[in-house]
Amino acid sequence: MPPPRTREKALRHRLAELRGPEVPAKALDARALAALAANPGCRRRAILDGAGVDKAVLADALGSPSVFGQSQFAFVRGNAFEAKVKADGGTELLRLAHEKLDRAAEPPAGARVPDLTAQGPQGRTARTELALREATEVPGAWTLLDHPMLALDVAGSPVFLEPDAVVVHPDGSWTVVEIKSFPMLDGAADPAKVGAAARQAAVYVLALEQVAARLDPAPRVRHRILLVCPKDFSNLPTASAVDVRKQRAVTARQLDRLTRIEEIADALPEGTCFSPELPAERLTEAVESVPATYAPECLSACELAFHCRDRSRAQDMVTRLGRPVRAELGGLTTIGEVLAAARGEAGDPDDPAVAALRRAAALRAEALEAAALLEVAPCP
Repeated sequence: MPPPRTREKALRHRLAELRGPEVPAKALDARALAALAANPGCRRRAILDGAGVDKAVLADALGSPSVFGQSQFAFVRGNAFEAKVKADGGTELLRLAHEKLDRAAEPPAGARVPDLTAQGPQGRTARTELALREATEVPGAWTLLDHPMLALDVAGSPVFLEPDAVVVHPDGSWTVVEIKSFPMLDGAADPAKVGAAARQAAVYVLALEQVAARLDPAPRVRHRILLVCPKDFSNLPTASAVDVRKQRAVTARQLDRLTRIEEIADALPEGTCFSPELPAERLTEAVESVPATYAPECLSACELAFHCRDRSRAQDMVTRLGRPVRAELGGLTTIGEVLAAARGEAGDPDDPAVAALRRAAALRAEALEAAALLEVAPCP
């Protein structure tokens, strides 16, 4: 068996071939990684993300443009708010961390903000780990890491992640900071947006835990992250401590279930390429050579969702009805099979899903018959 470094180099070369010649790789961020972990059975997304394919450009080339993503206005507004939060060496951010997470510690004064600049993601990752180690070895001090770089192994391929900030507390513990531009009204934010932020932060927590495990003694990575948002309708920052233990456990379990990238790549036909420069017919064939696991939830998380939905409809797949329905139907994979089983034309009667469908069909028939009798019955 080749040494790990040789295998990693061969995998990078193979993924570059899949992406297409001269096509730059799109970095996989925590938001995309959280979406991938939420649908671990989708090999199509796994290989496309692993190869660094820009799925939005790919969707355009396939004729199914994506509407997924953040608007330019929201992006600019978010950057401006983040700059405000981190102004003056992160004074306000550290004040919020002390207030919401660590009141027992000394208030932050003259906190350390190490320089994390380095060449390339590997260099920045090493510089971040060094800064974390040095901050942990200075007890009693607050340290703010602005846009550190973390690495997380995903399906056998390293993914580089960049949280908004990481705070090192005086006791040496570490906290992930998420800065968002959606407001907190009367101390509470939109639960759906908070949930998405928590899932994204859970990925950072997992990456930080891998760094901590390499230190002796291992520092504590806090499972309550600091979520910083605008207060009410102003541009003033406020914060909330969000417990991400559940999201962290789910994400870790789902990432462990992902098929290794090299296994998916090895199963592809020779010459497969996802370059958007290819003719539409050849590009569609390449994409369809990798099985997808579509669900309606993909519409809010994946740029290829419209393409996969159209294919799911064309193939009459039950996955387009949602994961809960799909889970109840067992081995029945198409709507035609479901209807045939309900009518008694196909399916094993001992299959619980088939038995339930036939019982439901019988109850429906009885209800329709009773309704018809009521319609024709003469009025008293």
